[in-house]
Amino acid sequence: MYLEILVKYVHFISVFAIVSTIVAEHLLIKNKLSRGELSRLSRIDAVYGLSAITLLAAGFTLWFAVGKPASYYNHNWIFHLKIGLFGVIGLLSIYPTVFFLKQRKGRPEEQISLPKGVKLCIRLELLLLFVIPLLAVMMAKGIGYFGG
Repeated sequence: MYLEILVKYVHFISVFAIVSTIVAEHLLIKNKLSRGELSRLSRIDAVYGLSAITLLAAGFTLWFAVGKPASYYNHNWIFHLKIGLFGVIGLLSIYPTVFFLKQRKGRPEEQISLPKGVKLCIRLELLLLFVIPLLAVMMAKGIGYFGG
């Protein structure tokens, strides 16, 4: 029981960290960024990546080891949608991450233009992140379960 509580807590805190880092990225991006600002965004993005890995580890532990039986998740289309959206968010995060990493080195005061696609990816990540908690609540209430 205590393991389940701990894993759920880590899962919950990871969600907060992911949302916080993406909101921070969104608030810090602008059309022109110095390499120093890009370096800061790169560090925030690293926390985002670590939080995503922690979330996945806790999520898989909840799915296969503690809590409800795996069949509860396996037979719920909302769960699969939730996992799919998280995967899409992960794919959307690749472009900003690569941009931040490539552009962070150089003279700190040098100004770099931000591609519109980076801002779009971050905004889409935020939008999808706001859907996932609704899906989680629905899933917890048994909505989407198709038996098995």
